[in-house]
Amino acid sequence: MPGAELKISARGGCVVVALCGGLDVTGAADAEAAITALMARGQSLVIDMSALDFIDCSSVGALLRVQRLAREGGDVALAGPQPYVRRLALTGADEVFQVDPSVAAAVAGLAGRRRRYPWRRLAVRTARPWRAAPSRTGTG
Repeated sequence: MPGAELKISARGGCVVVALCGGLDVTGAADAEAAITALMARGQSLVIDMSALDFIDCSSVGALLRVQRLAREGGDVALAGPQPYVRRLALTGADEVFQVDPSVAAAVAGLAGRRRRYPWRRLAVRTARPWRAAPSRTGTG
């Protein structure tokens, strides 16, 4: 991956992926593939951004896709984004991700979320696909 380095560890029942350097369009797909390969069903993931100097919109998109996959049974939190990286707030991604000041806070937040909402994954699996969604076109 040009410009970015991944370091993997485990902490508090979560996989922690530390991103180091800069993450842009040249490395976004590789980073997404590497992070996705680490995810196990029901596993929560913390992406440590404290050593990440730069991130562009294609990389934010890659993180959003990782989160969508993780939400099938786990969750994703971003930890320690630097001021330059906090431009994520401009994209609205800070409202989609759990963003914490440190890895320890992210791990504690994910653990608390699992205890508070144990039904969350069950509700997703018991959806009724045969029931039609209401029409939003306003025609009949």
